[in-house]
Amino acid sequence: MNRELAGTEPAATDLKRLTTGEVSDPHALLGAHPGPAGVTVRVLRPAAGRVTITDPSGGTLAELAHLGGGVFAGVLPGRDVPDYRVAAAYGDEVFTYDDPYRYLPTLGELDLHLIREGRHEQLWRVLGANVREHESGHGRAAGTAFAVWAPDARAVRLVGDLNHWNGAAHPMRSLGASGVWELFVPGVGPGCRYKYEILTPDGRWIQKADPLATSAEPAPGTASVVHASAYRWGDGAWMRRRGERPVAEAPMSVYEMHLPSWRPGLGYRELAGELPAYLKGLGFTHVEFLPPAEHPFGGSWGYQVTSYYAPMARLGSPDDFRYLVDRLHRAGIGVIVDWVPAHFPRDDWALARFDGTPLYEHPDPRRGEHPDWGTLVFDYGRAEVRNFLVANAVYWCEEFHVDGIRVDAVASMLYLDYSRGDGGWLPNAYGGRENLDAVEFLQEMNATVQRRCPGVVTVAEESTAWDGVTRSTDQGGLGFDLKWNMGWMHDSLSYMAHDPVHRQYHHHAMTFAMMYAYAEDHLLPISHDEVVHGKGSLLGKMPGDRWQRFANLRAYLAWMWAFPGKHLLFMGQEFAQDSEWSHDRGPDWALTGQAPHAAVRDLVRDLNRHYLADPALWSRDTRPEGFRWIDADAAQDNVYSFLRHGESGEPLVCVFNFQPAARPGFRVGLPSAGRWTEVLNTDAASYGGSGVTNPGPVRAQDVPWQGLPASAELTLPPLGAVWLRPYR
Repeated sequence: MNRELAGTEPAATDLKRLTTGEVSDPHALLGAHPGPAGVTVRVLRPAAGRVTITDPSGGTLAELAHLGGGVFAGVLPGRDVPDYRVAAAYGDEVFTYDDPYRYLPTLGELDLHLIREGRHEQLWRVLGANVREHESGHGRAAGTAFAVWAPDARAVRLVGDLNHWNGAAHPMRSLGASGVWELFVPGVGPGCRYKYEILTPDGRWIQKADPLATSAEPAPGTASVVHASAYRWGDGAWMRRRGERPVAEAPMSVYEMHLPSWRPGLGYRELAGELPAYLKGLGFTHVEFLPPAEHPFGGSWGYQVTSYYAPMARLGSPDDFRYLVDRLHRAGIGVIVDWVPAHFPRDDWALARFDGTPLYEHPDPRRGEHPDWGTLVFDYGRAEVRNFLVANAVYWCEEFHVDGIRVDAVASMLYLDYSRGDGGWLPNAYGGRENLDAVEFLQEMNATVQRRCPGVVTVAEESTAWDGVTRSTDQGGLGFDLKWNMGWMHDSLSYMAHDPVHRQYHHHAMTFAMMYAYAEDHLLPISHDEVVHGKGSLLGKMPGDRWQRFANLRAYLAWMWAFPGKHLLFMGQEFAQDSEWSHDRGPDWALTGQAPHAAVRDLVRDLNRHYLADPALWSRDTRPEGFRWIDADAAQDNVYSFLRHGESGEPLVCVFNFQPAARPGFRVGLPSAGRWTEVLNTDAASYGGSGVTNPGPVRAQDVPWQGLPASAELTLPPLGAVWLRPYR
């Protein structure tokens, strides 16, 4: 054997690189290499006592010699590489495996080109851990292709269950200027935990979870997990029809929820048994999940993401999450997920300084560190980082069939001086405060998602007056479908918090949103942010005694459902949760057994029922002809009234009395004489009100009033809302 090896031994420097792990092309040294003397086979097994090359049936082909440092070598006769296996003995135990170093790269030149250009729209299919079959020269072998982007690494090794968390035997191959390191490991399949062991430019070995792992180990573990989906979808009908109507012309009533605390202890599959029926019964069209990507710190509610491509493991597997989405679709409920491309945490095993250098984060701390949250900010100008994020948005839409992406903290991305004082921020190339790289990224994300995933809605949580958030990208806008109307939320909640005797001095707070209502396409949010951090619950924001608080809340909900814009309500508020939300405890479901709380839930159900049935409330949300004030100036009365018009032309009249006294004989202008029907009254006894209603048809006379040709005298309930429609 030694004579046969003569002239085939690796140079001492190459041998040293193998044994220390500092090797960028292990396949050039390991595996099978034909030569004049035969086929030289080298194997790296640092702890093995003996290594044998066998045929697939176990027959011995050669006993390898130990060259030192765990490197074994031998020569097989002939010029052709046979179909061989490696048998490594550890004491009395023999481990036989297919040699990873006899396989060609699993990424092609086109893949590498697209990665370098930042244009690989299905990045997760080539990076990360992909279970697949790969050609060995002797047929196809099943295994897992591992690939990771780490351009500044001196070396990368695969470490995990497959090698007892000793990566010495699995150095990865560098694919040149792409910065990608790759290794196909036959025989490895779903369930294997793994990480990458990276040699940094300054000579340190660090372990990192896979940025493109599609499954993660439940906390407190931090490993990535090999996953291959076997799920068979049953939502074909939903997927075919979801894009038939533009979101601006469609109803959207969103229930926002935190998956782990909605019913604490339930996983994805248990949630699938309860959530669809609950939402369907209340009439919501969509559910929005606080970020479902893996985040080991539960107190972040999902906003400190460590694995962008893996659903949170504590509730089940990725296919369990698919099952939940599928069941919601079959019930007619759309699914929106919160997405967090604005920042990521500093966990040393995740994205931060991934290859020992600032890689995903911007290298300048004035752009790469977030002063408010102690987190890191993505380098949106780097092609590969932008690709990582754009492909991630596509991934949730294509792999999990989600119907919407709500982008968190957009304002913090758009402004270079966000939460930064003088000298703490770096201007753009033109001296301005706009983050032009982030603008380009958001435009690319929206354009790509909308092109690849018809019917998917993108929503911006953007709290400033940035122009063109929902304008199309080809017209210079950011390209979102909807923008959270934070101004409406802040102003209306501020108004409601005032004692009714003082509301006349803040009357404009409820009308001001119409001054900019059509500057963007809006969604009205009463989100989790309004019921945490000492802000109390929605009910807790209302003034007065307990009866008045419930009455205020009911009227406010009717105001929200009637005002132009889609709408969102956070879990627990649909039944007037008393206390603010706790992610440990979740909603106080016991309250639904108490009459006033159950009545609010009945009201929300009926608001959604009327909303879905009446196009006046949604078909012209984004067009001025869908809304008209009847009276926006009755400040001393604390009364507001307006008309909503749908494509059918039939109007809905909405009148609100935010005083605790009933107002009989209150004349309201109407668009036509004749009979009108009170279709909703939040003071109805069935909702826990005092029962001040307008029974029977309301008769409108040809008495011009408030700029309209007809009018009628109504009885306005105390702290109540009335909706009227022409009598049918």
